[in-house]
Amino acid sequence: MAEKTDKLPDTVEEYIVQYPPEQRQILEKARQIIREAAPKATEKISWAMPTYHQGENLVHFAMHKNHLGFYPSPEAIIAFKEKLQPYKTTKGGIQFPLSKPVPFTLIREITLYRVAEVEKNNRSKKG
Repeated sequence: MAEKTDKLPDTVEEYIVQYPPEQRQILEKARQIIREAAPKATEKISWAMPTYHQGENLVHFAMHKNHLGFYPSPEAIIAFKEKLQPYKTTKGGIQFPLSKPVPFTLIREITLYRVAEVEKNNRSKKG
């Protein structure tokens, strides 16, 4: 396992390997789910966390001490308000506690929502 350092990661791989195996598994699964739901998105580090970009930022995720942070957009938080009832949310983020199974199906649904939202916005801009 790589040691967590003060150096910010340059790639998603560097971001993931700095965590212990249990957390790394969650990060790898989140990455896989997002990449499957957003195959046209490019992967990068932005705001010091894994980010998926398709004309604009689709979603970000980040490991925290007690939760996986997932950051889709304020619109996605509103659209999924009912399904997000069990989780702590902010204007643009969701906290999935590590003490419970991470809802990867919900992460997939929200990512698909963001892809559709971005593609709709891009069509509107083009005409």
